[in-house]
Amino acid sequence: MTSHVHHVTIDCADAYKLGTFWAEVLGSSLADDDFPGDPEALVESPGAALLFVTVPEPKSVKNRIHFDIQPDDRTRDEEVERLLALGATLVADRRRPDGRGWATLADPEGNEFCVECSAGERARLTGKRLPVTADDVTSAVRLTVDTLAGSPAEDWRIPAGTLTWDCWETVEHLSDDLFAYAVQLGPRRPPLETEVPYRWAPEREGGPWNAIFADPEAGTAGLLQTLEASGALLSAMVRTASPDLRSYHSYGVSDPEGFAAMGIVETLVHAHDVAEGLGVTWTPPADLCDRVLGRLFPDAPADEDRWTVLLWSTGRADLPGRERVTSWKWHGAPLEETPKP
Repeated sequence: MTSHVHHVTIDCADAYKLGTFWAEVLGSSLADDDFPGDPEALVESPGAALLFVTVPEPKSVKNRIHFDIQPDDRTRDEEVERLLALGATLVADRRRPDGRGWATLADPEGNEFCVECSAGERARLTGKRLPVTADDVTSAVRLTVDTLAGSPAEDWRIPAGTLTWDCWETVEHLSDDLFAYAVQLGPRRPPLETEVPYRWAPEREGGPWNAIFADPEAGTAGLLQTLEASGALLSAMVRTASPDLRSYHSYGVSDPEGFAAMGIVETLVHAHDVAEGLGVTWTPPADLCDRVLGRLFPDAPADEDRWTVLLWSTGRADLPGRERVTSWKWHGAPLEETPKP
């Protein structure tokens, strides 16, 4: 057994005030039982929570440990301006004209931290593609659940777009896909020549072969709950698995990032199928489509709308000047392991 970091604890003069600042920085919130004047304040964040503790001693020297902040959906410079508006101060500006470098800020009590380039900026600077992450899985699944939950349709036993399955079966199939990808990452020695041997079978002739089925008595809310649960399983496995792990997939022995990308493609395109059947508008984020295209469809056109290209790559849309895709598969193996001709 090993240990893990539970909290990063920070001494301060006003736990609630400083915790509120950092909650804004991280897009989080204080614990429900934290109030002004409390001696402690907890900010939940991915990896390890921040625990602020009021102490009588003032800060007197430079931090021996500091945070490096990387914005998710803003540029480094946009994030610096946002944090300055929240009450941070600029300590040292080490940003370079070529877009590299960082800015050192201090929080309202003088604790130094650095703001780095976003992942997108790093990718542009290095010429490398952006990786697909566990957070991307969570985002795709939650966006799908929220979109489909807004459908006014009471009967989900209608065809899902051009599929031979109905909308209910298609969501069950998607939930099963996410579960199947998650379990491939679970064993201590993941299989390299076969899938983890769960029993897959259809409920009717022509229906999807699943190990996971939703209870019809739970209705569509229950169906979508199974989808979100399976997505959470895949996200958790991708987040905790070693990047060096490899496991079987019929389109190539893959890594955790590959299984994340597979789960997202399944989610986006099957949400498209179900949305067509239910009459719901569905257009996922272009940057998410771009990341999974870069991982699983590296030869896809780069100069067209990313969602349209993903639909075209999976046989669901036309691209001007290109033949319709009638048979397709993605590139499951890690790209750096592709044999050179």
